Amino acid sequence: MTTSPARLRPAPLRKAVLPVAGLGTRVLPGTKTTPKELLNVVDRPILSYIVEEAREAGIEHIVFVTGRAKQAIEDYFDHQIELEAQLLAKGKTEILATMNAELAQAGEMSFTRQMQPKGLGHAVWCARDIIGPEPFAVILPDVIVDSQPGALKQLAEVYAEVGGNVIGVEAVPEADTHKYGIIDPASHDGRRYGMKGMVEKPAQGTAPSTMSISGRYILQPEIFDLLETQERGAGGEIQLTDAMARLMQSQTFTAYEYEGVTHDCGDKIGLLRANVALALKRPDLGDAARQAIESLL
Repeated sequence: MTTSPARLRPAPLRKAVLPVAGLGTRVLPGTKTTPKELLNVVDRPILSYIVEEAREAGIEHIVFVTGRAKQAIEDYFDHQIELEAQLLAKGKTEILATMNAELAQAGEMSFTRQMQPKGLGHAVWCARDIIGPEPFAVILPDVIVDSQPGALKQLAEVYAEVGGNVIGVEAVPEADTHKYGIIDPASHDGRRYGMKGMVEKPAQGTAPSTMSISGRYILQPEIFDLLETQERGAGGEIQLTDAMARLMQSQTFTAYEYEGVTHDCGDKIGLLRANVALALKRPDLGDAARQAIESLL
C-alpha cells in the first residue's frame, strides 16, 4: 500500500515591503514637509499602526521603499537621545516606554530608494535584492485596518494553509469598482476566493466582481522577474496588479476577505474618519472624544 507524500509546507513568511515613497498629494498641504505616513491618527503616526500589524503577523524584517524628503521615517524608528533623556529626568517613564517599544531592533529594518515615481509595482521591485528568493508581504502604508487579529496576520494564517499568493480583499459598492483593483473569482468558500484574474480600475460597469484589492498582499519572489519587464498600465504607472495577473498563469492566488474596518488615511476624509473611529475606541480617550464630537454636532 502506498501513501501520498505529505503536503509541502509553504516557506515561512519573514519579510514585508512598505512602499513609502509616495508624495501624499491627496492630503496636501499637510504633506508638504511631513511624509503622509507620519501624519497622526489620534496620538501616533499612521506608520506606527502599520509596523505594529507587521510585527503581529510575525514579520522579522521590514523593507521601506522611500523617496526624497522621507528621512523622517527612518528617524522615527531610531533613538532620540535628548528627548529620551528629558522624559527620563522628568519621570515620564510610561511615554518613554511607549516610544522605545516602537524602535527598530538590530537588523529589523532596511531602507532603499525608489528614484523615480513609476508606481506601486516599481516600488516593490526596488526591494528585490533585500527580499531575495523568499515569499514576502506588501503592506500599503496609508491604509489602516482596524481588526483583531490584524489583517496581515489573518492573511498569514491562510497562507500557512494554502501557500501560493494570498491577497487581502474587501467588498465595495458596485458603483465604486472603477476606483480599485478588482479580483475575478473562480470559486468562493466562506471568506476565501480562488482567483482566475484581476483588473486595475476597470471601466465602470465592467468589473468582474465587487471584491477590491485592499492593500495587503503575500507574494512569491517570482513576481520580481515579472515586474522587471512589466509595461506601464493604468495611470501610466507600473502596476503591481498587472504583474500579479501574469504570475497567476503559473501560480495559485487566493483572495481572503479579512475581518476588520479599513481606513484610507491617504485621503483627507479617510484620515479624519480614522482619527474619530480610533479615538472613540480608546479606553483612555473614548469618553472625552465622544463628548468633543457631540459638542460640535
